[in-house]
Amino acid sequence: MTFNDDVRINAERVSVGGGGGGGRGGKFVLGGGAGGLIVLILALLLGGDPGSILGGLSGATGTPLDSGTSAVSGAALDDCEFGTDANRDIGCRMAGTAESLDAAWGTQLPAQTGVKYVAPKVVLFSGSVNTGCGYATSDVGPFYCPADSTAYFDTSFFQLLVDQFGANAGPLAQEYVVAHEFGHHIQNQLGDIGRAQQDPRGATSQAVRTELQADCYAGIWAHYASTQPGPNSSQPFLKPLTENDIRDALSAASAVGDDRIQRSAGARVNPEGWTHGSSDQRQAWFLAGYNTGKVSACDTYSARSLDNPPALR
Repeated sequence: MTFNDDVRINAERVSVGGGGGGGRGGKFVLGGGAGGLIVLILALLLGGDPGSILGGLSGATGTPLDSGTSAVSGAALDDCEFGTDANRDIGCRMAGTAESLDAAWGTQLPAQTGVKYVAPKVVLFSGSVNTGCGYATSDVGPFYCPADSTAYFDTSFFQLLVDQFGANAGPLAQEYVVAHEFGHHIQNQLGDIGRAQQDPRGATSQAVRTELQADCYAGIWAHYASTQPGPNSSQPFLKPLTENDIRDALSAASAVGDDRIQRSAGARVNPEGWTHGSSDQRQAWFLAGYNTGKVSACDTYSARSLDNPPALR
């Protein structure tokens, strides 16, 4: 999926540098498309909770959505102005993807749920970052912090996703990860994000259901991404999806399935240690959102089978 060449990109949509608000309660959050891969591998091998390996940083229930960060706004993204910039530069692509997500959810969330969309903050960082959920390093992968309503990305992760986990390198593979973290923000707005901490591990756990729902919400964005105009524009941010685009997104979803991560780490598949769902489940729930564009199709919490979403039957 590529951006329309002349669509305007607002570089100030993302912040670059260290996040702020560090240490409120020492709580960590939901690793999303990445699943905190490096840490997660250790947790799955040990059969433990990834949060415990992060020094007890096991989750946050969230605080008001206007909590702030202190990252430097717009730094190093001065050259992001048009869709052509998003097509060539990953930082610009993150900014443009965030705007596309804002456009889609800004319309669909109130239309489908009656809840007004409040845009999350987005921080690009390198190495480490202080957040409202505590201190994190790049090893955690992309994640969403409910305590400061911010999605955090070290863009070097996307190459790791390709080199170590076999995902495709196409842009929609990257954009899927951003959309997944925004999915956690939608859960925060709808009051569901705390469910993951009530039942944090296992093949049918609330944690797995929370992650699969975020995949489904990423699919909803993909459903509308090429048709929903941006603000003050009649043009969508993104061109129509191709079959290759969908394969790229499914490849990224598959790469971060718990079963695949366990196998790549040389461990047996252990569903009791799952926190994100299998590769097939992650792809299926993304497709459920993509095929329908409906929030109601993403009710993983009520699904009897996580292998076969009702929307795909």
